Amino acid sequence: MKSIRSLKVATAALITVLLLSLLSGCTSTTQGEGGAEEADKATEQKPIIVQGPMPIEAENFAEKLNNVEEEKSGTFVFYKGTVDDYPVIVTKTGKGMENTAAATAVAIEKYDPAAIINQGTSGGHDPELHVFDIVLGEKTTNIGSLKTAHKEDGEGIEPRDWIPMDLMASEGSAGEDPDAENIRYFEGDETLLEAADAVKDTHEKGKVVEGTIGSADVWNNEVDRIQWFHEKYGTSVEEMEGAAAAQIAKAYETPYLGIRILSNNKVNGGEYNPNTAEANQDYVYEVVKEYISTIQ
Repeated sequence: MKSIRSLKVATAALITVLLLSLLSGCTSTTQGEGGAEEADKATEQKPIIVQGPMPIEAENFAEKLNNVEEEKSGTFVFYKGTVDDYPVIVTKTGKGMENTAAATAVAIEKYDPAAIINQGTSGGHDPELHVFDIVLGEKTTNIGSLKTAHKEDGEGIEPRDWIPMDLMASEGSAGEDPDAENIRYFEGDETLLEAADAVKDTHEKGKVVEGTIGSADVWNNEVDRIQWFHEKYGTSVEEMEGAAAAQIAKAYETPYLGIRILSNNKVNGGEYNPNTAEANQDYVYEVVKEYISTIQ
């Protein structure tokens, strides 16, 4: 009997020790989770995506980030870091509309950004704008989405008669739907525009204006053609990426703004200057800091 009683006492003591250990473990885990929650809260901040097509248009900004980590998805490179302790991701998209559309969709799916800024160099359409001037994309439009007039064999080619074709106007054939014969504009996000306007005085190498950015997988060197787009579409500049990013951002309801600096302007003789790419990134860095201050 004595041995049984001793066994019961020992068993009770062991259970008590186990319960105390369990409670202690729970307390430690809870405290650990508290610290983890603070870390999670920091990572819950939706990042700002800053896009640049080429290395010259992306890597200067990436060097401004703190705590940079590099990730790749396909051919797209993402430089993940922080600005003022807020997550910012620089995306090197590659040139052209297809690359940019894909890179934008991948970035949104992977990172769920608070906003997207597509930035880089551009060619001028407005004779009042000069090399180093910056255009904020109040509107962005695809100037490569066009329908030609009907002409028979031997009747020639008349680019001035081409009309806009809005590929988002109908689920049917855009080429046959008269409702699709319109210019599709993607509006720049108001909060991003306000942030960009607030710091425009930091860009001292040129002026900063709001305007219309035209995009297409076409490099226009014909001055008459450039003037035609300026008159018909109201374009301030042209490049090869922005409308694709704007369209995907709209599909995901992600705030978007294009910011483009003139690297040349054929309509007024402005010669190409590669240093414009770095100047634009310096300005966009100030825009990002201002935007962070508004969303925090």
